[in-house]
Amino acid sequence: MAWDRDTVRTVIFEAHTPAGKAFDVGLIAAIVISVVAVMLDTVGWIHDRYGDLLYGVEWFFTILFTIEYGLRLWSIQNKKLYARSFYGIIDLLGILPTYLSLVFAGTQYLLVIRVLRVMRVFRVLRMVRYVGEAQLLMQALQASRRKITVFISSVVTLVIVFGSFMYLIEGPEHGFTSIPKSIYWAVITLTTVGYGDVVPMTPVGQGLATLVMILGYSIIAIPTGIVTMELTEASRRAANTRVCPECSVEGHLREATFCWRCGTRLGGEKRPAGELGEGL
Repeated sequence: MAWDRDTVRTVIFEAHTPAGKAFDVGLIAAIVISVVAVMLDTVGWIHDRYGDLLYGVEWFFTILFTIEYGLRLWSIQNKKLYARSFYGIIDLLGILPTYLSLVFAGTQYLLVIRVLRVMRVFRVLRMVRYVGEAQLLMQALQASRRKITVFISSVVTLVIVFGSFMYLIEGPEHGFTSIPKSIYWAVITLTTVGYGDVVPMTPVGQGLATLVMILGYSIIAIPTGIVTMELTEASRRAANTRVCPECSVEGHLREATFCWRCGTRLGGEKRPAGELGEGL
């Protein structure tokens, strides 16, 4: 097999070939092992006894993921678009903290180093791309983002209104010392969390709290219904793992000839702008 750019892109980005499947399985195993090593390194006695070993393991996987990230950039045509994409940023976050920790080597930067070390668990997010159901869920969330935005805006409006009313009803003497504190109470009540650190004491306030609790149960079902509907639509598309060689986007129909985002022929030739509406 001639390992040219197209072959490398197919192996790294797609999973319909034996080599692509083997690459995905190996990468998932590497991600899991590296994240476990990061978590174990935060345990005091393990760090004291095996710190040097875990440090070596960390650098091994950092170099491995750096090579993989470089191959992704090399094999894809539109490098800037991939680097700015969600998965491109996650790939960079998986390797950048280890290199940055070399810069902050002084004792005064120990807190920064600790933050950078913890940030390496972002690698676990990279496994999302290798799970077919997760791809459908991402498509459903993207398709329903406008509806969910409207829903969240409505919820924010409700908690502001309820919090303001509760501040007027209960007042500082019952723990509602400010409108922001009252909005905090409205949020934990509407979401049915109910910490109990701030509770209404007057009959009117308790009546309003009851209304907010009942409303909270009905609101919880709304985003679930929105995402479920879009998830059903995404499932009907029966997307495969073919990746556009130009912009690296996935989610093409099995019979698609051109990329649904940029119009590039999935075989490599870019489609004329006037024909982007056909064959997707």
